[in-house]
Amino acid sequence: MPACFHGFATASSRYMKILLCNDDGIQALGIHTLQAAVHDLGDVHVVAPDGERSAIGHGITLTKPLYTRSWPNPNEMFGIAVSGTPADCVKLSVNSLFKPAPDLVLSGINLGPNAGISVLYSGTVSAATESVIMGIPAIAFSLDTFVNPQWETASRVSRRIVEQVVSGRLTIAPELFWNVNIPNLPYEQLKGIRITKLGSSRFVEQYERRLDPWGNPYYWMRGDLLEMGDMQGSDLEALREGYVSLSPVGLDRTSHASLEALAVHPPELA
Repeated sequence: MPACFHGFATASSRYMKILLCNDDGIQALGIHTLQAAVHDLGDVHVVAPDGERSAIGHGITLTKPLYTRSWPNPNEMFGIAVSGTPADCVKLSVNSLFKPAPDLVLSGINLGPNAGISVLYSGTVSAATESVIMGIPAIAFSLDTFVNPQWETASRVSRRIVEQVVSGRLTIAPELFWNVNIPNLPYEQLKGIRITKLGSSRFVEQYERRLDPWGNPYYWMRGDLLEMGDMQGSDLEALREGYVSLSPVGLDRTSHASLEALAVHPPELA
């Protein structure tokens, strides 16, 4: 792992400003679990969507204003609820809500995995991505289940990783964020942490056609994840085998191998 954590002082966590975000909404148990896990590791602030924003990808709000409010209320504030997307929350926090900007962004803990192709759809991951775009290190946390979540496991894993980052034992390169997926197992049954690549996968969707009370058709999507190709060393394999998956993810989506091939036989204009 590259040993560079730009703009980040590890001398005292008391002075570190940590921003928490998610895509499940500020009311979700995952972000409350994360806040409780890391609340004493720095100056922790919560800014999250005011409702569910799962699978919204890296959407940002351009055509309407963003509204903010204290949540749950000004007298008992857990954080700031924003009417926009996870990426909006990070942009707004860095540009307007906090001066100086946060030193570290933590996104999650998401209910459901964000492994393989899910990284492209995930609002949880988009908050971490936006943070890196703005020059701030980030970690996205997800729990590999949609039912009966082991929040204690997710809490302990998240805290352990953040502790090592805060202490300087683990480092994050400027152009990367960490995408962490946690098996839904009791903590004692975890086999460890694996550094992984993103698994090759896609969703196979089905659309159920229904009628509303006025007879107008609408469609409800469901889908299953299809693994493709060699899973060795992937996040999906690690989760199956009981390991926490830690994938260093970058912003550069260029196929560098294709650049080399095209340099040999470049396309031509007639």
